[in-house]
Amino acid sequence: VHLQACGGGLVHAGGSLRLSCAASGFTLDDYAIGWFRQAPGKSRELVARIRSGRDPDYVESVKGRFTISRDNAKNTVTLEMNSLEPDDKAVYLCYARIDGHEYWGQGTQVTVSS
Repeated sequence: VHLQACGGGLVHAGGSLRLSCAASGFTLDDYAIGWFRQAPGKSRELVARIRSGRDPDYVESVKGRFTISRDNAKNTVTLEMNSLEPDDKAVYLCYARIDGHEYWGQGTQVTVSS
């Protein structure tokens, strides 16, 4: 299992970024996959998750601003982040839960300037 994340960067408040996570070693559609984030001094937080047959889950603070989607043909999950706020600044990590095990991609930094 391998998760390769890309995207992220520096934007001004109100801007947008797109994160992508390419999965290999498993079929993305069969399992839960999504994004966590961790800001300095804060605990890791589930941002968005997508699971087969269910509506996506979002942490309350990003509802209406972030959208998670999955491309089964490319085995990729994407997080579109709009109206970014300084509090969204964090390292974002792609994750997958497969048969009770969690797998993590490398983190990608998102920085939002006010």
